Amino acid sequence: MHARFLFERTLAALDDTPVVFVQGARQCGKSTLVESMLVPERGSHYATLDDPTTLNAARNDPSGFLDGFDGDLAIDEVQACPELFPAIKLSVDRDRRAGRFLLTGSTNALVVPEMARALVGRVELITLRGLSQGELEGRREDFVDWAFSGSRLEATRDDPVELAARIVSGGYPEVLARRGSERRAAWFDSYVATIVQRDIRDLARIEGLDQLPNLLRLCAARTGSIVNLTELSRSLGLPQTTLKRYFALIETVFLVQRVPAWSANLGKRLVRSPKLYLLDTGLACHLQGMTTDTWKQSGARRGPLLENFVFAELDKQLGWSRTRARIHHYRTHGGEEVDFLLEDSRGRIVAVEVKASSSLAGSDVAPITRLASELGPRFVRGVALYTGSEIVPFARNVHALPVSALWRGVEP
Repeated sequence: MHARFLFERTLAALDDTPVVFVQGARQCGKSTLVESMLVPERGSHYATLDDPTTLNAARNDPSGFLDGFDGDLAIDEVQACPELFPAIKLSVDRDRRAGRFLLTGSTNALVVPEMARALVGRVELITLRGLSQGELEGRREDFVDWAFSGSRLEATRDDPVELAARIVSGGYPEVLARRGSERRAAWFDSYVATIVQRDIRDLARIEGLDQLPNLLRLCAARTGSIVNLTELSRSLGLPQTTLKRYFALIETVFLVQRVPAWSANLGKRLVRSPKLYLLDTGLACHLQGMTTDTWKQSGARRGPLLENFVFAELDKQLGWSRTRARIHHYRTHGGEEVDFLLEDSRGRIVAVEVKASSSLAGSDVAPITRLASELGPRFVRGVALYTGSEIVPFARNVHALPVSALWRGVEP
């Protein structure tokens, strides 16, 4: 069992908040985090609504179900019983002790009406992703904190890593435990079918979701691209109103994420549309039919998948880093772009570009250096992550780094 770096943050939330909600995709490790780590640490009771008898009891008498437990309670997959949320609200309003309820859910609490109405002002949301590279290696990542520290970096090098297996495997713990591409493919096939037939159908309470797997495949094929609902609608043969609803559903169950455009006024027209990424590159590769054996022959598809991999690792680290930052993309109508901009609460910027190349030229970092000049003191650092092994300075605070710097760290 791998240590999860959100463990300490979750414990801290339980010390001062009545309800803590750990949300994330199915099979990302929520139940293991709660049942095997947090419940023993806190001495809480544990109930899972994946158990039919427990679910029926909660639905039959939500308040009586809660009152039947003496002490703090952890409820797994709580979204299966929306009737519990008003009962939790009433219970918390009577007794606002910290750590009373630890909930997990496979749908985004903010977009489910019953959850949002009942928990506002009473809950801290914590989003768990699949295993990060640092969690796999037992090495806590601090790339985001280092990037915002502004510390100087001299030229050095790092040992190259094999990226193909990391990207193709993704971060779902059960997939990582399987041997061979055929067994991993079987798991992903079952996973997609289960999400569509169970979670999304229960959430939407509608029939006719047969196009959702096709939508997921299109999203995988367009990962790292600007979201174009008109083109997706045409490709799937779906009305845009239906497509928007389907898109919201696959976001709600943590399969895809839209990264917003950065909107500061720099005196030029910026593309405002978000970019699209899958939250697990293993799933993205599976939906594209890619394995470690076919990676080298995949040509132009490798670049977007590497970019998606970097996004996923940054997104995970933002969950536990001391620096509170948000992730954006930057693109002008003239075609100049930087893959990711991290902006902290003080408005400071770290720029991250991703290149699927073992060598870089000055032109590869030119958008970063021009952005640095325009931002002035707001700009902290620019990083071009690439597949080489050298750490190379291109300007005072602009460096090329191996992709492995994301989880192996950077020695100043």
